[in-house]
Amino acid sequence: MATTASATSLASVTLEVADPEAARRFCTALGVDTYVRLRASEADSSGFRGFTLALTVSRPATVDSFLRAGVDAGATMLKPAVKSLWGYGGVVQAPDGTIWKIATSAKKDTGPATREIDEVVLLLGVEDVRASKQFYAGRGLTLARSFGGKYAEFASGPSSPVKLALYKRRGLAKDLGVPAEGSGSHRIVLASTAGSFTDPDGFAWEAATSPGPAPATASARS
Repeated sequence: MATTASATSLASVTLEVADPEAARRFCTALGVDTYVRLRASEADSSGFRGFTLALTVSRPATVDSFLRAGVDAGATMLKPAVKSLWGYGGVVQAPDGTIWKIATSAKKDTGPATREIDEVVLLLGVEDVRASKQFYAGRGLTLARSFGGKYAEFASGPSSPVKLALYKRRGLAKDLGVPAEGSGSHRIVLASTAGSFTDPDGFAWEAATSPGPAPATASARS
């Protein structure tokens, strides 16, 4: 089933960070400051936080450019960019601990690197994709694509800066090159047009306060 609109959608993504200024510098360097918000937090978190933010770009040169920008802004390279069956991509971990994947379906360059981002996807690593898919559908999100118990993707609303998708937690960790174990806070808060709730894997959602993306700024809220 494919759709282009959703009555309920992911309105914003807020990363909880210990050092908002360092996180802001990274987000600006990577060009994602209009896609995520930042909030100061000292919540305990260790190991894999159960999610990644994935940037889809047009060509391999652009992947390399984004990865270099991330490393120059303090990120750690988790997986250098390589060709795969699906295209070309690599993974970095930002100074605040958030894991970012940059990839393209293209395997050859058709031009020079650009700073354009085609799409940003939030991939939540969940224990049971089918159960989580039903949970989110029950809260009004519209399923756009689904591959059994392996992957599910939801339709974005007109003001959604980031697309929401579900992936098996262990499979996601393997793809990112990190151990699947982790504990404590996910260090991410999602805003929904359907109000506040917590999903089966502990990802917290709050009521959206304003439509659309916002620049990455520190907040005193906890």
